[in-house]
Amino acid sequence: MNPVSNNKLADLRRPSNEFPREFVPINIDLADWDSIEPLYKDLHQRIIATANDLEEWLIDQSELNSVLSEEGARRYVAMTCSTDDENIRKEYLHFLEKIEPQIKVWGNKLDHKLLKDSNLASLDKDRYLVLIRDTRNSHEIFREENVPLETEIAKLSQEYQSIQGAMTVEFQGKEQTMQQMEVFQENQDRAIRKQAWEASSGRRLPDAEKLDELFDKMTGLRHQVAQNAGFSCFTDYRFRELGRFDYTSGDCLKFHDAVEKVVLPVYNRILDERKTVLGLETLRPWDLRVDIYNRPPLKPFSQSAELHSGCQRIFNQVDGQLGTEFSKMIENGLLDLDSRKGKAPGGYQVGLQEVRLPFIFMNAVGLDRDIYTLLHEGGHAFHLFEAREEPLIHYRHGPMEFCEVASMSMELIASNYLNEFYSAAENARSRKRHLEQLVSLFPMVAMIDAFQHWIYSHPFHTRKERTEQWLLLLKRFGGDIDYSGYENTQNILWQRILHIFEVPFYFIEYGIAQMGALQVWRNSRSDLKKAIVDYRGGLALGGSKPLPELFGAANIKFDFSETTLRPLMEEVKDELEILASIEKSAVSKS
Repeated sequence: MNPVSNNKLADLRRPSNEFPREFVPINIDLADWDSIEPLYKDLHQRIIATANDLEEWLIDQSELNSVLSEEGARRYVAMTCSTDDENIRKEYLHFLEKIEPQIKVWGNKLDHKLLKDSNLASLDKDRYLVLIRDTRNSHEIFREENVPLETEIAKLSQEYQSIQGAMTVEFQGKEQTMQQMEVFQENQDRAIRKQAWEASSGRRLPDAEKLDELFDKMTGLRHQVAQNAGFSCFTDYRFRELGRFDYTSGDCLKFHDAVEKVVLPVYNRILDERKTVLGLETLRPWDLRVDIYNRPPLKPFSQSAELHSGCQRIFNQVDGQLGTEFSKMIENGLLDLDSRKGKAPGGYQVGLQEVRLPFIFMNAVGLDRDIYTLLHEGGHAFHLFEAREEPLIHYRHGPMEFCEVASMSMELIASNYLNEFYSAAENARSRKRHLEQLVSLFPMVAMIDAFQHWIYSHPFHTRKERTEQWLLLLKRFGGDIDYSGYENTQNILWQRILHIFEVPFYFIEYGIAQMGALQVWRNSRSDLKKAIVDYRGGLALGGSKPLPELFGAANIKFDFSETTLRPLMEEVKDELEILASIEKSAVSKS
């Protein structure tokens, strides 16, 4: 693939005609705190005489927060698209260091004003329940002395991005990004797969100590943040910070056990099938992505334009409105899809809160999984579209446990239309692989979540102890994969997980949401039209309701216990058997 950016975010005008500014001046300099602060002072000093005044005050505050949120998002996008551009990096760090800390301090002052206002009790209780609950929670755990600590953590996160984005490998006579190297893991030649895996893993080893040092600093700072806020450990603080009102850390530990009991047997059976069909005595880490029938890798597209046009046709078939929304993103250049040197790894969707449009970032290299990544991030984008008419920014995005339902559901539902990229046999092959990866996600989620629970309940652990714990969890959840001779690489596999560094404890959401998405998928198999109506109905609520009600609006249950997990996994297992039969038939005829 030729790495070409179709990113036109810098050309997107703001404010938009759809959502004009009423409070924030059009020509305000958003890099200058002296220009921004008077708006906070206005809000802080404003006299609020009635409940209507208070609601207008909330709208003005929301507009200011939306403008500043989009400014930060645009700078983050620019930085992740060009981690090697020093000017862009400086602009991002300026906002991070000079603007965001002040936003936090003034945001807390406004939270205090809201909570003390005499008109608060007169607001519609159903409408404002979540906002008041979340505001009270944020205000209670806020400490001004934590602001510089959080800024330092954010700077360390940016350093992590830079280290990862700078990793390249010389392979087969060409400089390759780490994402581009993943292509070789589907190569039919086992020797090439091994060489590529060794090259990529070998490139990570020189940075391992640097990343260990960076993470040590992060965990130390986080522990201090928690103590400053009156918590004995970061785990308890982080659960409050994430607004986890509907489940506890104990529920997470029960989920780990449920995964071990219900999912691991299915996962191990998938690995056994892989080992048997490939004719191997043991599975090595370079044997996990190649097709088990030794067919060439699926090659769904060669240019990113083919990727987004194919997904456009898929979304059109799933639901006309979703297709229209994705088309708007393409027209406005709100996609940056290709992998290239200097670009941060991974993929994400970020909301541009002033113009109320989504932006999708990813590293496509022509793999089957790139389709699912764009379908996934497309689901996040649809979430923003469905809730964009909501005037309060606080309600335009939901809790992560439900946000990931939006994205994971779209992967499953849209996979029925992969004929836009594949033949019928290839379609079955792709869907089978996707469901296998879905199964493998649950042990990964349990392992990463358990690792973080251990890390932050042992804030003064040594690197040796951290490695030992990681290996214990890898043995518990990682399946039968042979790393002998590559123990140094095995020890640092966790360093590849961005979430551990940048968004601690944000991983269990994937497990909870996957169970929700499987329920949406199950609904769609009996009545697609109704399932999409329910899905969009849930997304339209944004974050205006507690988690159980958001799930209920989408006609699914908020429950991640063994009781709910077991029948869902049985349905996945049955579908895998059907797809395996189709696949074997196609192979026998070829």
